[in-house]
Amino acid sequence: MLREIDLTTVRETAENYYRQGDFYCSEAIVKTIRDEFNLALPDDVIAMASGFPIGMGNSGCSCGAIVGGIMAIGMVFGRTRGKDKKVEKTMALAHELHDFFKKKHRVLCCRILTKGMVLGSPLHMKQCIAFTGEVAEETARILARELSIKVKKGRDNVATG
Repeated sequence: MLREIDLTTVRETAENYYRQGDFYCSEAIVKTIRDEFNLALPDDVIAMASGFPIGMGNSGCSCGAIVGGIMAIGMVFGRTRGKDKKVEKTMALAHELHDFFKKKHRVLCCRILTKGMVLGSPLHMKQCIAFTGEVAEETARILARELSIKVKKGRDNVATG
């Protein structure tokens, strides 16, 4: 079982996947969380995140980073059997991530978050890379807390749980 997670590594890994053009926001977050938490899940979970970038398939709706974070929470706490009550915890944690982002950025609508930006421009890339890292880090923080995994951020160690 994973005993410690480095939040700086999580943030930087997700940001680099986006920055280097390997993955978009939702995919980068799902892949990073899967890999950093050593989840025994196939690459198919990354593929499932491929329709969410740029506000759900380039439609400008919900920010793909938040969707990726919520998918990652579901990878750990989601249900696979009908009527399983653990969906309530998953939904509560998803709500927590939603509220975290909304408090910082006021909205979750990609169209509003990127208003006036040209897709792929340096300004757009800078912002979306930052959102990807921020959401990956907060998702990891939530998961670590719920799984009683020690978190580390750079040189600072903080026990959780």
